[in-house]
Amino acid sequence: MIQVERFQSTKALYERAITLIKQVKADGAKTFGLATGGTMEPLYAYLRETDIDFSDAISFNLDEYVGLSATNPESYHYYMHEQLFAAKPFAASYLPDGSAADATAEAVRYEALLARHPLDFQLLGIGVNGHIGFNEPGTPFDSTTHVVTLSESTRKANARYFETIDDVPTEALTMGISSIMRATCILLIATGESKRAVLNQVLEGMYTEDVPATVLTKHPQVIVLTDLQP
Repeated sequence: MIQVERFQSTKALYERAITLIKQVKADGAKTFGLATGGTMEPLYAYLRETDIDFSDAISFNLDEYVGLSATNPESYHYYMHEQLFAAKPFAASYLPDGSAADATAEAVRYEALLARHPLDFQLLGIGVNGHIGFNEPGTPFDSTTHVVTLSESTRKANARYFETIDDVPTEALTMGISSIMRATCILLIATGESKRAVLNQVLEGMYTEDVPATVLTKHPQVIVLTDLQP
């Protein structure tokens, strides 16, 4: 079931997201799935200023670029350290290893970790093409953690973090759609007019692998926070 909350300002939206995270933490959540990207930066900025203590919790990130080491400023390892972990450390924080010699074997290793530590809470953004994590259109709904070839639209959307689009990796490791769907509770944040069309597809009940985020219509507990008005 999808619960939608709409806000007149992004400030109110992110404040509500903090309240929800506090609530699930207070209710006993110990394993948090985290996301990256521009949508999450304000959330992590707010989170850094709270008194929420994650030192008894575990985090898993959705994805990582293939070919980037943890010390590369464009890697999601680096992003998470700068945006959250330096201020709010977890007992353990797991991200796929983008520098692994065998990316396919790394996907198997990461999925096994997820299986041992079921997610209580998963944070998601949504791509303009409907991707969640780096699961691009056409990804099977039963997919587990895998290596994906990034679409041109996704690479263009992320090019602002690199010197040129040619520097954006062409592959990534990502939790699969079924990996994401195993989370007990999912919080999806969608801001900005560019997300209207794809969000409407989800909220109207579409269910197709051509729009990966539409799988969320089958999850029992999804909360959507958006600044888009009907």
